[in-house]
Amino acid sequence: MNIRKTPSRPRAVLVSLDIGRASKTDERAGEAARLVESAGSQVVEVIRGRRDRPDSSTFAGKGKVEEIGLALLEHKANVVVFDRQLSPAQVRNIERALIDKVPDIRVFDRTDVILDIFAQRARTSEGKLQVELARLEHLYTRLVKGWTHLERQRGSLGKTGGPGEKQIELDRRMIGEQVKKLKERLRKVGTVRDTQRAGRTRSGILRVALVGYTNAGKSTLFNRITGAEAYVADQLFATLDTTTRRVYLADDASIALSDTVGFIRDLPHTLVDSFKATLEETIQADLLLHVVDSASAQRDEQIAAVDEVLAEIGAAEVPRILVYNQIDRAGLAPEIVRDAHGKILNIKVSAFTGAGIEGLRGALAESARNDSLPTAA
Repeated sequence: MNIRKTPSRPRAVLVSLDIGRASKTDERAGEAARLVESAGSQVVEVIRGRRDRPDSSTFAGKGKVEEIGLALLEHKANVVVFDRQLSPAQVRNIERALIDKVPDIRVFDRTDVILDIFAQRARTSEGKLQVELARLEHLYTRLVKGWTHLERQRGSLGKTGGPGEKQIELDRRMIGEQVKKLKERLRKVGTVRDTQRAGRTRSGILRVALVGYTNAGKSTLFNRITGAEAYVADQLFATLDTTTRRVYLADDASIALSDTVGFIRDLPHTLVDSFKATLEETIQADLLLHVVDSASAQRDEQIAAVDEVLAEIGAAEVPRILVYNQIDRAGLAPEIVRDAHGKILNIKVSAFTGAGIEGLRGALAESARNDSLPTAA
């Protein structure tokens, strides 16, 4: 899918339901709304609720689907986004239930939205290949399960027509062939990346990777440390492509610093698999700086979500330091916290104001001068 924001954005009704035990509905719904807005649609209403378990037919249940239909009519909207993963049958049943009220209804789930955002934000050829691979693999799983509503689907959250119609013409064999070709092209790109990485390894330079929840301020921090001008925006997944810079911290200390794609809870497995080539910068790093938005009320959940993805890609054992960013918003002072043995546990900084950055650079120089790295979290 390829999203492009237009002056007249599609109007979307967001459905954010709690399933099972109580959870923070408002926080999850707020993040979901930002995802939908980032994908190019305008959220006109958020429908909340709680269920012990998803309805097998429509996920939300008959009553909620009727409520969704009324909201669509009230706001003259034709897009419904569920902040959960739906089965192909559930999407089809929801559309069938609403099509009489809204003939051009389109239903998306969380995976669709994140794929749309990634398609919009990829800039390098490798990033575009990875997004296309994830999109095709997602489409393949939907086709093999009989997602017949694709025959009517056009485009994505940000527009109609175009790629959506083209996807319908692809059968499983053609998708499989395209996936194979994309994987081969990514393998070749990965070979070049491996050569570059091997050069840094032979030089003995410390390899450091920034990881963290999306919008935690990684790219701003990267710019502060390196003096680079990586793209920064107050939006989810502002940058997808890994950028690596050599940083001279002192006369006797330098590092190779990489800025990687941000993580998010319930990150689709197709994206994790497709971006493994890029995420290898994380796996192969000597040290991870786990950047956390210290001002976020959800920071503990966000830390856990990042830890989960790190484990999934095989980076759970890589030494790391927690970097609590945005202390200017949290009312905290810059600080380096160490354990009883002098190992760094966390560092408090503000990439926006620059507070604590020199201390962070000093800590990185300390790590670059010797093999005394913190243990994995």
